[in-house]
Amino acid sequence: MTEMSISEVARQAGVRTSTLRYYESIGLLPTPKRISGQRRYEASVLQRLAIIQTAQQAGFTLAELRVLFDDILANPTPAVQWHDLIQRKLQELTALLMNVQSMKTLLEDIMHCDDAHLEECIYFTGKKHNLLR
Repeated sequence: MTEMSISEVARQAGVRTSTLRYYESIGLLPTPKRISGQRRYEASVLQRLAIIQTAQQAGFTLAELRVLFDDILANPTPAVQWHDLIQRKLQELTALLMNVQSMKTLLEDIMHCDDAHLEECIYFTGKKHNLLR
């Protein structure tokens, strides 16, 4: 089994060494063994880092990743918990998307205001979108 230094892992995973140390400190990465004080990682750490990077691209937080690694993947039947976590994330992203769409529509409506009545237009447009109170 080939072991890699922290700099080798960082280079292959496309992250900084400080990121690896941080992930280790919060429990996302297992504590590697040390040889002469230097971290030596097993190659399997690259797969775990790929999971972390993919999950982060999908919007998962580091706390949610801890749940994934500590609770869900450690469970002999992880599928139900995994689907629940994904469902919660999808609902969160749907709400975020709706909020962003509402902000976009509000800005598009304000864009049509003329300079002479801009203050009134912003007030009434905002009330129409329930964003200004």
